[in-house]
Amino acid sequence: MPQSKIRRYLRHGMLPQLSVFEAVARLGSFTRAGEELYMAQPTVSVQIKKLTETIGAPLLEQVGKTVRLTSVGRELQIASSEIFQAFSRFEQKVADTRGLQTGSLDVAASTVAKYFTSRMLVEFAKVYPGITVRMHVGHRQSLLDRIATNADDLYLMANPPSGDEVVSLRLMPNPVVVFACSDHPLAGLSSIPFARLAQEPLLVRESGSGTRMTTERLFRERGITPNIRMELGSNESIREALTSGLGVSIMSRQYAGVDLDANLTVLDVEGFPIKSHWYLVYPVGKQLSFIAQTFLDVLRKEAQRLDSVKT
Repeated sequence: MPQSKIRRYLRHGMLPQLSVFEAVARLGSFTRAGEELYMAQPTVSVQIKKLTETIGAPLLEQVGKTVRLTSVGRELQIASSEIFQAFSRFEQKVADTRGLQTGSLDVAASTVAKYFTSRMLVEFAKVYPGITVRMHVGHRQSLLDRIATNADDLYLMANPPSGDEVVSLRLMPNPVVVFACSDHPLAGLSSIPFARLAQEPLLVRESGSGTRMTTERLFRERGITPNIRMELGSNESIREALTSGLGVSIMSRQYAGVDLDANLTVLDVEGFPIKSHWYLVYPVGKQLSFIAQTFLDVLRKEAQRLDSVKT
């Protein structure tokens, strides 16, 4: 029979044990795993012991206060991840038949796209209150890592990966401009040469972010070394630095959480605004759930509405 080779795994309630193992492996701690799963630490230890006996080889090793995976443990972590993903896909398909009454939606967005994405998720949740909505926010490289492991349903970003491993759907314009404080010496000037802008102290995002990639590309194309004054980990931090007059920054104009007020202005620099777009991305071959497809339709309709308002 097809199950003959794995019969021993089917006798001891292995699925709950795998759930405990996954938490311990991910968190590197029996105690933290117990807290997450609402289990006492001794119960966690018992589950891991039973799983180890079933497998017939050590899965974890204690190094100081840290729990690490053995080679067999690493293989089991991969296998258990595939098992849980299979059950998740099954549950999602069952949810699809319930007409969006239950289920979940996992969306990952770049730190720039999070403002627009969060608004759309809030509106989606209002229409479909039975759907559990989760959003992960990270810079571009972290999103690429999540795409590689198929961790989410959909991804929103400004600089999608090239190649044929993902589907990239252009969603809406995302113009890139130069921000400065309202009393900056260049404020109010017209057609500022890029070489003049390059003399100004530059506020940039961390390496790996899409905005940082755009900024570096612009300077590289012109053969100019950027005068980077500060590297900051969020748009909010850049805004604070801008309003304090610490420099200028190249950022997304729309939906970036940087609304113009009395303290900020957009500089009129040659070559700006730069045409860019938001993209909705998912791995090639991925079958979008009915919930994810519905959210995609909501995004498209909102993008069309915003474009019509702009024009």
